[in-house]
Amino acid sequence: MVVCVSRELYPPGRFNSEEDEDERPPAQLSVPQQRIRHAQTPLEVSTVGPAAHSRVKSATFVKSSVTVDQCPHATHPEFAVIGRSNVGKSSLINMLTKRTSLAMVSKTPGKTRCINHFLINNSWYLVDLPGYGYAKTSKANVKLWNDFTREYFVNRETLVAVLLLVDASIPPRDLDVEAAAWFASADVPYVVVFTKTDKHKKGAPHNEVNMETFLQSLAASGIPEPPTLRTSTKKAEGREAVLAYVAKLRDAFITSAAADE
Repeated sequence: MVVCVSRELYPPGRFNSEEDEDERPPAQLSVPQQRIRHAQTPLEVSTVGPAAHSRVKSATFVKSSVTVDQCPHATHPEFAVIGRSNVGKSSLINMLTKRTSLAMVSKTPGKTRCINHFLINNSWYLVDLPGYGYAKTSKANVKLWNDFTREYFVNRETLVAVLLLVDASIPPRDLDVEAAAWFASADVPYVVVFTKTDKHKKGAPHNEVNMETFLQSLAASGIPEPPTLRTSTKKAEGREAVLAYVAKLRDAFITSAAADE
């Protein structure tokens, strides 16, 4: 049995700290049968400059789901956040929204067990998915989580891109390379977001070496190099870059959806 995160851990709330006078009204999309997102090539990070509609004015937990059918109605662009357990997923979500407890930060890896939707600015979703690689539960549950998250990636019509989090403070892990390989083979747009770029473990290679080695591992596996971003939640670094990148992809997605209507 899959146990969902309790709603009390994600209380509904509204966050107002930044103003964006140009914020567009909520985007209601009519998505065609084909997955329009698969026709898009993720933008190179170097081409992304200041973006309109990138400020976070409100962030609200909507619901937890254990199947794709339970997810909120597909009317807003979505960006899924996933990575190896303990990579800093919840911390990144909290940094992006400037909410200290929007997403649960746990000392026990593997606590997120559902698809959790957070509505941003009433117009797009950040989606927190179960981490992979560690969970104190049965193998049957782990397989079930893997199955329903993969179904989400492949079948969710309004999924724009996946933010694949990779820990820059440690050498690359096979699971991270395998995740990137799966996204590439399934034609799911993704961007690698390196986390913990401020940390350096004694005796371990430098962060720059770890990040370069990860990209080399992708190349050695025949995986095209994805766009990459760097973040440090401790120093709040990379927040604007991630939000600007997301905003540009949202604009491209909405334009593509409108053209196909």
